[in-house]
Amino acid sequence: MPSSAAARRYARALFGLAKEEGRSSEVSGELDTLAALFEQSPELREALIIPLYPVRERLAVLKAVAAAESLSTLTRNFYSFLIEQRRMVDFAGIREEYARLVDRDSGVVTAEVVSASPLDEARQERLRRALSERTGLEVKLDLAVDDSLVGGAVAKVGDLVFDGSIRAQLDGLRANLTKGS
Repeated sequence: MPSSAAARRYARALFGLAKEEGRSSEVSGELDTLAALFEQSPELREALIIPLYPVRERLAVLKAVAAAESLSTLTRNFYSFLIEQRRMVDFAGIREEYARLVDRDSGVVTAEVVSASPLDEARQERLRRALSERTGLEVKLDLAVDDSLVGGAVAKVGDLVFDGSIRAQLDGLRANLTKGS
């Protein structure tokens, strides 16, 4: 899910505070903890995210969760702020953007790879290495399959797109053949 502008702003603010304290990885883990709790308990997710419940009640639920999970003061205050601002609805986008910021800070980027068929481990590693060499950064792969590609793969790293799909090659061949006519 693409992050909203608000989610990106909140993630950057949280990342800045966490980095100042030298706790960006710890905060990332705490964001993951809350996401896991939301998956396990849709009731908890509704209680914290849906602004139907009064802020005071949602803050009480957050306080209990924070104590049970031993969340840091920074993370607890951040969640409280989101609840007060009615922005917990952006939690998933904030978490996604925050993880991206942590990765970028540590020299890691995520490549979105769409292939015509599932890639085995060896092909994944070759692709990861090739993209790492090309970008100069450590690359993590986010894999998806799209059988409309016919064959090959398309990798997107930030603004760079590497299109090695057979569909793109056929389109190029078609363009060359029609241009020569």
